[in-house]
Amino acid sequence: MANAFFNFQEPINEPYLQYAPGSAERKVLKERLKELKQEEIEIPAIINGKEVKTDRTQDVTMPHNHSHKLGTVHLCGEKEVKMAIEGALEARKKWADMPWQERVAIFQRAADIITGPERFTMNATTMLAQSKTPQQSEIEAVGELADFLRFNAWYLTKIYKDQPYSPDGMWNKVEYRPLEGFVFAVSPFNFTAIAGNLPSAPAMCGNVAIWKPSVESVYSSYYVMKVLQEAGLPDGVIQFLPGEGADVGDPVLANENLSGLHFTGSEATFNHLWKTIGNNVDKYKTYPRIVGETGGKDFIFAHNTADVDRLVIAAIRGAFEYQGQKCSAASRMYVPQSFWPEYREKLLAEVKKIKVGDVEDFSNFMGAVISRKAFDKISGYIDFAKEADDAEIIAGGEYDDSKGYFIQPTIILTTNPKFKTMQEEIFGPVLTIYVYKDERFEETLELCDQTSPYGLTGAIWAKDRYALNIMADKLRQAAGNFYINDKPTAAVVNQQPFGGARRSGTNDKAGSMVNLYKWLSMRSMKETYQAPLDWTYPYMGEE
Repeated sequence: MANAFFNFQEPINEPYLQYAPGSAERKVLKERLKELKQEEIEIPAIINGKEVKTDRTQDVTMPHNHSHKLGTVHLCGEKEVKMAIEGALEARKKWADMPWQERVAIFQRAADIITGPERFTMNATTMLAQSKTPQQSEIEAVGELADFLRFNAWYLTKIYKDQPYSPDGMWNKVEYRPLEGFVFAVSPFNFTAIAGNLPSAPAMCGNVAIWKPSVESVYSSYYVMKVLQEAGLPDGVIQFLPGEGADVGDPVLANENLSGLHFTGSEATFNHLWKTIGNNVDKYKTYPRIVGETGGKDFIFAHNTADVDRLVIAAIRGAFEYQGQKCSAASRMYVPQSFWPEYREKLLAEVKKIKVGDVEDFSNFMGAVISRKAFDKISGYIDFAKEADDAEIIAGGEYDDSKGYFIQPTIILTTNPKFKTMQEEIFGPVLTIYVYKDERFEETLELCDQTSPYGLTGAIWAKDRYALNIMADKLRQAAGNFYINDKPTAAVVNQQPFGGARRSGTNDKAGSMVNLYKWLSMRSMKETYQAPLDWTYPYMGEE
């Protein structure tokens, strides 16, 4: 019998290794990359703890060397979905009743596995399958994923401790129940950490999850699932179902036991899922919780007092790290006319130094974009800019898919603040700059606010504090994550909870308690110590 108040202490964010020349970690990571490249693995579905292989498979290759096969993934359909849901609902009976601290301990152990014995595997699989540099893989596939697991445990402790006031004669309490049914977790290709968090956050709260990882990053997601199993996750709590969107999504959303959707991906896909849930709402046993983060058209807005040299670095890192394939990546920029000549010269000089290529060459700042589909989309925007009368490419503009899906860091200068690449999400290494007249500062702020339907991240730059206050006020609704004299990327768990509104999602802030509340259903309970014996009230007496 549990007879103690259990508590998980506030963690600290996982420190990052630097992989500098001559370091021990650099040597180990390179060896692990070499080992994994020499293997070809089969990636099955994992249903009820068992590997399930299907009659439909797809090759898994490296974006920066698309002729190199890493493995084969088995794709799921209606049959596997049905099996997974049945198994998850059966597993829920014991999982939801397990003491919360015992559930949380599993994910704490998983975090220690990720940052300990499997650190270099997590890094290497993310580098190979998603074409990330060691810096980019370390900060998220290790650091951020472990932070999600550790901080969510701490948040859960704080949530459970939050209890209502009880006057004399009664005891009021709140029970935080898991949702009744299962949660559908749909993860994107670009972050291994997000892939791990989407099913594990609901599961930590006592829910069971059907996890559909992106086929484009299923290689690293499979290793995340294996870590969770190694940490002791009971069979059926998280069902791992690789597959194409509709093949998995349609039968999942048609099931009456759907209780939640935890999603990160494109706006179009999220809209489709939401509409489908709406069309099916009469059949569900409960109204599903919908949590989603989609895209962004993230901005950097500079005042004429901004630090030019630091602004150069912010633009390069914000726009081109991980090839711009972050929903938070800087993709449009507003620069005052007064320092544009100086800024242009310094920015272009630095961009020329950027190396693009195989991520196993640690001198490269950028790798390849994720797939043929992404390559074609991004290069299409570049070609559009090349032909436009109101825009010119001032850096980059080249691309080559002969070996890998490589696109050079590209900067477009436009005279049209509503130019196509100022409004539409590209999800690639393309930054569009609009130069505004200094005297139109506030007018251009309004333009920035109104140009994009998204509201995810944004950055403002100025030394003038009055200007910063004006910018923050005018752009209040333009970004859910707002950066002052910094780049608009790299949110850290427990430091900058992540999410946006408008067309960027439901702003349920991954990396905070807010997100966990979505996976809990509160039951208020009142116990009266001495119930009344008389049904009448004093006001009913005679004068």
